[in-house]
Amino acid sequence: MYEVVEGSSVEAGMDGECTGHAHAPGTARHFQARCMDCGLRRLCIASSLEPEELPQLEAVVSHWRMVHRGEYLYRSGDKFQNLYTVRSGSLKTVASHAGGHEHVTGFFLPGETVGLGAIGEGEYDCDAIALEDSAVCVLPFSPLEGLCRDVKSVQQHFHRMLSREILRESKQMILLSGMTSEQRVAAFLINVSCRLQERGYASRDFTLRMTREEIGSYLGIKLETVSRTFSRFQREGLIRVDGKRIELFDIEALAAI
Repeated sequence: MYEVVEGSSVEAGMDGECTGHAHAPGTARHFQARCMDCGLRRLCIASSLEPEELPQLEAVVSHWRMVHRGEYLYRSGDKFQNLYTVRSGSLKTVASHAGGHEHVTGFFLPGETVGLGAIGEGEYDCDAIALEDSAVCVLPFSPLEGLCRDVKSVQQHFHRMLSREILRESKQMILLSGMTSEQRVAAFLINVSCRLQERGYASRDFTLRMTREEIGSYLGIKLETVSRTFSRFQREGLIRVDGKRIELFDIEALAAI
């Protein structure tokens, strides 16, 4: 899982060690959510609340659950009931098109919320799949709506989440329509770096949990193009590549490509 910068209060991940009471074998493992004690509180909906208001949120976000690598959190067409905030690990969302073609539509890191696109239609419009063993906080949408009505700060935070999701999709459209392949890869690496830094993780030396093929699908380019671009950036001294591990040497130069 993503490593935490030394001294950070952000949780690196569960690594299978969990507290709370699990359900019976063969079912999804659920654990009690404790927003007050969570190192990611400043990044999620809990950030909008005063400490004395957190029990109201904990009554809604009653538990979190593990999603193992390759496991589906939900599938396209499933009835929408919950939003999910990544607690540790990472997930991808994948949409299917006519003819069975699949396209990666997003990568989600700790503190980010998955499932917002399902609110309007009442069903999930894509698959959400764990890129590694991950944990997600479960936000049942109906009681969350009630909390938004009762607590204005939660409503405002929820509106900001929706706005950020719209902005993310808008930027992705610009990325796919107006940039060269090299610019897309550079922008992707910078985006991951910035998001990791915001979470207190190492932002210049990190491991990409997605494959080159998944990156290519997300960026609208071929696997071979992603690999060639990484190799070019390494030859030019902008990055160092060691399998999935990436070290960024010159972010300013990457941004100028």
